[in-house]
Amino acid sequence: MNSKWNHVAVNWMRRRVIVPVLALILVGGFGAYELAQPTAARASATAGTAAAIDDASISPLISLDKAMETLAARVTPAVVNVTVTARVKQTADDEGQAQQDLPPGFEQFFQQFGFGQGQGRQFRMRPQQPTVEHVGGSGVVISPDGYIVTNNHVVEGATDVQITFSDRRTMSAKVVGTDPLTDLAVLKVDGHNLTNIGWADSTQLHPGQTVLAFGNPLGMRFSVTRGIVSALNRANPFTDDRRKPGEFIQTDAAINQGNSGGPLVDVHGQVVGINTFLLSPSGAFAGMGFAIPSQIARPTVEKLISSGKIEHGYMGVSITDVTPENARFFHMEQAAGALVSEVTPDTPASKAGLKVGDVITGLNGHKVTDAGELQANVSEMSPGTTIKLDVMRDGKNTTLPLTLGEYGNRSASNGASSAENGQKGRWGLGLSDLTPDLRQQLQIPSTVHGAVIMQVQPGSQADNALLSQGYVIEQVNHKDVNSAADVQKALAEVPKGQDALLLVYAGGGSTFIVMHAPAAAQNNG
Repeated sequence: MNSKWNHVAVNWMRRRVIVPVLALILVGGFGAYELAQPTAARASATAGTAAAIDDASISPLISLDKAMETLAARVTPAVVNVTVTARVKQTADDEGQAQQDLPPGFEQFFQQFGFGQGQGRQFRMRPQQPTVEHVGGSGVVISPDGYIVTNNHVVEGATDVQITFSDRRTMSAKVVGTDPLTDLAVLKVDGHNLTNIGWADSTQLHPGQTVLAFGNPLGMRFSVTRGIVSALNRANPFTDDRRKPGEFIQTDAAINQGNSGGPLVDVHGQVVGINTFLLSPSGAFAGMGFAIPSQIARPTVEKLISSGKIEHGYMGVSITDVTPENARFFHMEQAAGALVSEVTPDTPASKAGLKVGDVITGLNGHKVTDAGELQANVSEMSPGTTIKLDVMRDGKNTTLPLTLGEYGNRSASNGASSAENGQKGRWGLGLSDLTPDLRQQLQIPSTVHGAVIMQVQPGSQADNALLSQGYVIEQVNHKDVNSAADVQKALAEVPKGQDALLLVYAGGGSTFIVMHAPAAAQNNG
């Protein structure tokens, strides 16, 4: 047994000796290898470090960077942050409640505990006190004495407006004037020798030109993004009022929430547009930002500065573009002009003799390229102005004089009839005939007839009945209606103090809805 353990001990001692010896041999071998090839080892250690690029080989990029830096430094002092304290818009229902947005994540909370699903992300609550909100946007100084341009939606309902400059100075501002139609507003601060930038001519823009968007996106102040003009003369995307002029500049310069009201400038540092909205499936920038072109913004701003208000001319038509597909049906050799798709009765257009199917090819001797161009030009003119329209009718050219009316509550060019004025006060409805264009747009089956709801006055009887834009009224008190005038007449015949039963088409089907009489009328009835 001792022999066995002696043998194990000897082997263990041998391993203790052999291991250090092998370690020394390996170390010596690696050392010899390193000493034998020092140049190769050092070259391998530095192989991943790239040499700096010589300035001469990238001089165009360096020049571009310096140009953009110069441009940004020139424009930024004229860009301001607009902070607004405004009253929250609330929709009162028949129980004296208010409808407000539900904070993110709370909808699932209420559903989880059995409170049911709301419409969208909304819930009903009783306001405890007058509610205000603080919102932010952007603006641009256009004169040394402190006139600032921004969006109407930035300052709408404002009770207090504060302006912050890039050097962190803060000033109170007053609202000089606003124009909801073009979404423009003018502010004024008590300043002198303020850094400002002028207007450029947006009609000289071309797709592909470099532009920079300035503003205060997502609470991050005084940001600048660079892009190109992606497209020009984009049409009005808003369905609430088809009279709003389009002609928007589309850009891929990033525009996010908070950029509203900031300037879109060209490479000379002049304003070609006022940033106003973006199109995105997520609500964040997705490569499509839009700006009000200076050709619309500048004259609107100048009128607001001079008089504090602006009046827009209107004709009383719905117009669309002439397209390559439909041009031959209207005897047009080229797809150009504004196609009249509807003429509202008792408007300047109807009095001038315009007809559905007419193609307006010229305005005061100037060629009309598309519907957006005509709409923008007419909206800039004052009510009472007499214009001359070149019209293609049934293959023949004619000229029609037309005296513009005044833009007001009447929804002429979006198809609303005089029924809107007649009923909006009592029931809160703005109506339109169900035209072929509206039928196609709203995907209304051919078997459905009636009048389309274009507007619902907040807090009205129609609003309380949960009627909404795009619904079609088919019957009033079991009587079929085929037009806005029919609905007007039927609702006018409802005795004061009595409710009205409506058959309404919405969401792919028809349903009966009771529209209650106004409380004051019930008391008097």
